[in-house]
Amino acid sequence: MSQNNSSNNLVVKQSSGALEQMKYEVAQELGISFPKDGYAGNLTSYENGSIGGYITKRLVTLAEQHLAGQFK
Repeated sequence: MSQNNSSNNLVVKQSSGALEQMKYEVAQELGISFPKDGYAGNLTSYENGSIGGYITKRLVTLAEQHLAGQFK
């Protein structure tokens, strides 16, 4: 029996659309043409890593801003 041990499960399922939108926005900001069909197999590892890195950076920034406003 196959088990899914992926750590890529969303904690908040409703965030799926926002994260998908963020992926396209970040790619556009970096000048990377991300296919609308979602298939990223033609992108280089560097491009995919850049997109993921900037998404992570943006999410950390949003979390820090949220925490700063909540715990002042």
